[in-house]
Order: sequence, then structure tokens, then C-alpha cells
Amino acid sequence: MVKQSSNPIVEAVGLTKVFRDFWMRTKALAVDHIDFEIHPGEIFGLLGPNGSGKSTTIKMILGLLHKTSGRLTVFGRAPSDVTVKRHIGFLPEESYLYRYLNPRETLDYYGRLFGLDRNTRRRRIDELLEMVGLSHVAHRAIGEFSKGMARRIGIAQALINDPEFLILDEPTSGLDPIGTKQVKDLLMNLRSRNKTILLSSHLLSDVQDVCDRMVMLYGGTIRAEGTVEDLLEDTGRTIIQVPRLKPETIERVEAVIRESEGLAIEKVSQPRQRLEDLFLDIVEQARLEHVETAGATETGQTAEFLRAQGEGDELIDSLSSDTPREAPARATEVAEESVEDVQKKVTTSVVENLTSEVESPEHRSHEISDEGDSKPKVDHSMIDDLIDGVGGDDDRDESKG
Repeated sequence: MVKQSSNPIVEAVGLTKVFRDFWMRTKALAVDHIDFEIHPGEIFGLLGPNGSGKSTTIKMILGLLHKTSGRLTVFGRAPSDVTVKRHIGFLPEESYLYRYLNPRETLDYYGRLFGLDRNTRRRRIDELLEMVGLSHVAHRAIGEFSKGMARRIGIAQALINDPEFLILDEPTSGLDPIGTKQVKDLLMNLRSRNKTILLSSHLLSDVQDVCDRMVMLYGGTIRAEGTVEDLLEDTGRTIIQVPRLKPETIERVEAVIRESEGLAIEKVSQPRQRLEDLFLDIVEQARLEHVETAGATETGQTAEFLRAQGEGDELIDSLSSDTPREAPARATEVAEESVEDVQKKVTTSVVENLTSEVESPEHRSHEISDEGDSKPKVDHSMIDDLIDGVGGDDDRDESKG
């Protein structure tokens, strides 16, 4: 059971949304006075048939729609507050991606929107493409992808900013059973890292497998809410599971039940494995036989930057406070290296950064000579001075020795 924090990620009290026409007449009461909270580190399910108010609720949480009445806060602030946006990842029901960009370009684009530096973008893109099993098609145009493959890219873009709060609207739509299983495993992994997830889905089995708590909407109102165990418990039956019994033993057991309880056994059946497990076993066997496929390959482990422990309550407190506070620094592992190795790495980094800056489109336009030579001109003297500066202190120390 997830520990409930005094500061919920999302808090809704009497939340209402009414759509009106030009003359302010009520067209639809989409959300009708609903109350719920989403706590840090839990997977919260939002269920209901079409038109029940799920998408409207999600859009209000994202600040894309304004509430009509009630109270709604995200990280203790109004959903329209831009300071909370960088801590949220969102996968819409339909992934609207640029068809002529490839996966690497798409993720780089979203990384730029979040202000990530170039090295961070490169590292995260490689990790995410491996995680969703699309490294081998990283340079194919997304317009050539199947719906399931495009969905995998949509999941990757929702994670590019390492969000504390992840909103997923039908994340397994279009995915095959392999992709569905991998998405559910990913959600469980993210929850173990103290990420908070809002999951909206029509596939009830997916919600049942991963959610801690859920609410069920119908007609814009909450019809049921609670933990999965509480909602799914069948109090009208008792199940006794034992190894396979002989027919005569079953008859004796039924006789005892009839004598003591006045009841008869309703059904005797043999256990069956889930269709999902059978499907995954068949696919795994094909992989062991090295059967080739043009679709998504087996996914890798969770991206390294997503495996870092989340800040959780500290982030909520910092966003809720009136005075800004720096986010806690992440722990880093420093490997033991010689002085020479450090100098080589610094030198290589300086040369690459200077060269890349000169070769950028902005600099290239200023470096074209009058004779029409379009090759970029690199000031090697400046690079040499910087290289000499890196090793200068050590040279002076050696000369003193």
C-alpha cells in the first residue's frame, strides 16, 4: 500500500466542468462535483465509459481547460501555473507526431522544449529508444510506423523530461501483448522509483494489474472509488485451491459441504494459464530460435535517468512554498581516474564543443568567405591556447620538481 502524503500531487474538491454554447446555455455537464486525491508514489486509475468525463478531468489537470467551479490543485498550485509543467509528462490518447521526423529527431525536439542541454538529450534519447525497443529504427520516418510503434515513441516523449507526475491516456492502445506487458512492467518500475502516475484506460485488465487506487466515473460523477482489492473482492463466494483431486475425493468434499452448510459445489474446473502468458511464451520461443521480425524488438532496461530515486515530497514542498527553492542535487558516482585521463577527456570535450559551435548553421552563415568557400573556419590558435591551459598547471608543477 502506498504511503499517503499530507501533500497530494493532485487534489480536487467539488470539481465541476460545464460546457456552454454561445448564449451561455448548458450543452453538457461533463464533470459534476467530483472529489479525489492522487498521492505521491502511487498509480491512480481513472475509469469510465466514453463520455464519462475522464478526458475532461485530465485536461483540467493539465490546465488545458478551465474548471467551472470547485477547487483543483497540482503540486499545491493552480493547473495554469507554468512552474509545474516541467515536472509533468503527458501521453495523449492519440499521439500527434511529425510524420517526416524520425524517432531520434522527435525526442530531440521535445527535449529542446524542456530546455535540456545537448549531452543530456543525446544520453536520454539513446536510453529511451533502447527501453521502448526502437533503437534499430531510430532513423526511419515516423510516418512509416505502425500505430503500436508510434505509441512507443509517444511513451518515450512523455518521459524525456524525467517527470515526477506522469499522465497516461490509453497508453497500451495499439500495442501488441508484448508491448502491453512491457508498458505495465515500466509503470511498476516507475512507481518503485516514487513516480506518480495517473492512468486512464478502457482495458480494465491493465488497470487491475498495476493500479493502487481508482475511481470509476459515469455521467461526470464518481460511482465507485477505492483500492483494487476492496473494489474487486467478491464477498459472496469462497475459493479453496488445492492440487488436483480425484473424483471420489471431490464427491466426499461436496458431501461434507452439503451436510454442514446445506450448499452444493457450483463448479469444479482445472486451472488455466492466462492467454497473455501463453502468447509471451510463444514469442520468447521464437526469439530463442532467432526468428527475424520487422516490428519492435525486445525492449531494454528502464532508462538510467528514470532509475534515479525521485524527490517526491521535497519537490511538492518546494512547489507549494511561496519562496523558490533549489531542487535537491542528485547523487553522482565519480570513478577514479588518472590525471592524464582527465586531461584527455577535458581536451576532447573542449575541441568537440568549439567545433560543433562553429559548424552550427548560425556560425556557418558568418564564416562563408568572399570567394564562395562554404567550409567552416576553426580558430585553431584559440583551441591550442585552451589545451595548453588545461595542462598548464601540471607542467609548472613538474618544472618546479
